[in-house]
Amino acid sequence: MIDLGKSLPLIDSKFKTDDFIIKGCQSRVWMHAQLQEDRLYFTADSDAIITKGIIAILIEVFSGQKPKDILNTDTAFIDQMGIREHLSPTRANGLLSMIKQMKLYAIAFQTQIPQT
Repeated sequence: MIDLGKSLPLIDSKFKTDDFIIKGCQSRVWMHAQLQEDRLYFTADSDAIITKGIIAILIEVFSGQKPKDILNTDTAFIDQMGIREHLSPTRANGLLSMIKQMKLYAIAFQTQIPQT
């Protein structure tokens, strides 16, 4: 998990503001999403290395997906990987807050995609 956090690409410093901070996380977490060719791409950062590892996993799963697919993704993989069972209750809440934020971005960007 720590190695994943270290490999997380840096978020542009202009997104490390209160406007992009995820509420509900024990540590400070910033997330930004960008729509490119009907797919959502995420960048994120945290001041805690374990949290960066968690974000790296979520970005691996959700980044590059269509918003509707992000909204329909079953997050059971988190429990199957055993991530949640190794987190404190506050970090587990932070994990849920990160997923919620990614899905909120998907909702927001889905309206920008022409429906066929």
